[in-house]
Amino acid sequence: MDNIAGKRSSLTWIVHITVAALVALWLFPTVGLFVSSFRTGDQISASGWWRALGASEQTLTFRTAAPDTQVEEGGFYVVEGNLFEGGDPLDLRAWGVSSREVDAFRTGDTAELRKGGTLTLSPDGGYRMENTEPFSGKRGQRVFVSAVVPPEFTLENYNNLLFKAGQGEGMGEAFINTLTVTIPATIIPILVAAFAAYALAWMEFPGRALLIAIIVGLLVVPLQLALIPLLKLHLGIGIGKGYLGVWLAHTGFGMPLAIYLLRNYMAGLPRDLIENARVDGASEFQIFTKLILPLSFPALASFAIFQFLWTWNDLLVAKVFLIDSTGQTTVMTARIVEMLGTRGGNWEILATAAFVSIAVPLAVFFAMQRYLVRGLLAGSVK
Repeated sequence: MDNIAGKRSSLTWIVHITVAALVALWLFPTVGLFVSSFRTGDQISASGWWRALGASEQTLTFRTAAPDTQVEEGGFYVVEGNLFEGGDPLDLRAWGVSSREVDAFRTGDTAELRKGGTLTLSPDGGYRMENTEPFSGKRGQRVFVSAVVPPEFTLENYNNLLFKAGQGEGMGEAFINTLTVTIPATIIPILVAAFAAYALAWMEFPGRALLIAIIVGLLVVPLQLALIPLLKLHLGIGIGKGYLGVWLAHTGFGMPLAIYLLRNYMAGLPRDLIENARVDGASEFQIFTKLILPLSFPALASFAIFQFLWTWNDLLVAKVFLIDSTGQTTVMTARIVEMLGTRGGNWEILATAAFVSIAVPLAVFFAMQRYLVRGLLAGSVK
């Protein structure tokens, strides 16, 4: 009696826990990128994103006033001021005058300076530098301060990344370039594959079974095998250095999956519907445009999700077919790789760039995810 159809399994709770764990594994990094994209570099270095709402202890760098502000008092040359001048006061924990010992002193202590003289720091950030000889140099003494900093969120990361090319390395332009590559590379294979899928599903012609077998075989062919021959072909006909070449490359690589997916879905549509339309005098083109396409929207949306995600996150095809030494056609994935080398220490910029790169695919997926399962199950049940 334990195997009666419709009886809930006693292991259902294991399935629920597994699904919850998989969702958490996917959700936590995404939330982490989102939170980190609004934090400063010092905050990211000091604490994890899960502590973003609480204060964190950070090591900050300040400079005293320049030597040209010194005054002579009782035989000593003195420079006075406040490290927090113009900003909010901080809860000081320790300080130092060397990067090797950033917490060597407590507030109220006096430190010996390497170039002569002393420095005393008070809890409110006020300092006093004294020396029997005049202070020299153009810049003030560097002071490292360990302090408790309240949480801070800013939009400056997005401003630097998208609108300031000097700091974001043209990520705004790369965002537009990625859209320029992705949208046509998603629409073109859908248009072409829809016609081919209808022909393979409902039109009788010699060699149809062989064509279907070839399409299934192309599904397992690695695209890396075709990169060099296809690039030589594109260069030979003059389309290997721009958007047209990468559009056609993505179309060719995505066509087998598109035709296979759409053909299976169209073949599962009611035959009586097609035959009645033919009896009523509808042409094949009218049947395709007025019946098949509207009914096949779940499969079209399902492939659109896959194709959009693949082309948006693609690096290899863009590197091969978008040959541009000026960087005017660089896509986001290539720009992020470049930023790893030039801005590897700017975690706030990298986190923002990563979240921007996944924001659009997430929006597309959640907008069309209800059609995903219906499209993937196309033709599986008759």
